[in-house]
Amino acid sequence: MSNPSTSSPKKVSLIIPIYNEAGHLEEFLRKIDSLELPIEKELIFVDDCSKDNSPQILKNFSFQSKYKMEFKSKNEGKGAALRSGFALASGDFTGVQDADFEYDPDDIASLLEPLIQGRVDVVFGSRFKKSAPQVHRTFHYLINRFLTTLSNFLSGLYLTDMETCYKFFKTDIIKNIRLESSRFGFEPEVTAKIARLKVKVHEYPISYFPRNYLEGKKITWKDGVAAVRHIVYFNLFADKLSFFMPTMDSKYLPNGRQWL
Repeated sequence: MSNPSTSSPKKVSLIIPIYNEAGHLEEFLRKIDSLELPIEKELIFVDDCSKDNSPQILKNFSFQSKYKMEFKSKNEGKGAALRSGFALASGDFTGVQDADFEYDPDDIASLLEPLIQGRVDVVFGSRFKKSAPQVHRTFHYLINRFLTTLSNFLSGLYLTDMETCYKFFKTDIIKNIRLESSRFGFEPEVTAKIARLKVKVHEYPISYFPRNYLEGKKITWKDGVAAVRHIVYFNLFADKLSFFMPTMDSKYLPNGRQWL
């Protein structure tokens, strides 16, 4: 008898926030459009009011994949762009993909495998698993290790890379989490809220090719300070009863509907 979790066709929605990526955007679009995955893919681009030529490049690209686009009238931040993308997702699974080459889209297939097989509910791609070969910039490495350790201590999850871009979810989970952070606070916020659910979270190694600020890296030390604030707030002080939509499947809630 076939496994019901793998017997029907599945689809993944890749949420791709974009802000001032014109220098390499066309090359990235060719890569992500031609990417072959074990299931159908849907590309969802959210341009966060780029000041360069990114919107025109997006509009003029000839996609072979199914895609959706949203163009914001003002810059709101990565977290806000992701919220817009999650709302547009129609796949069984939803994941985040940055519009640069720090992360290798060829890793996505291996991250999807445990979701497709029904073994897990959430997958984090870790840059710090021992089998993940890459060189890190010392400052960002140390900050990431500190933030992940603090998040683990307060959330109860044991992760090696809380700040990773590559997070994949069953879509019915991420669509029913109330997200508030507009900039890079998405990472600690969604981790804190996932930790409150009765879900299986796994980490798998990924490749990583860090870029510097001249190449367009946008995270600064101020975002590191903000991340500490987000970790502490969402794990200790935020109203846990407001974390999830009333439509969240009760099987994911630790005390069923009583949680809401």
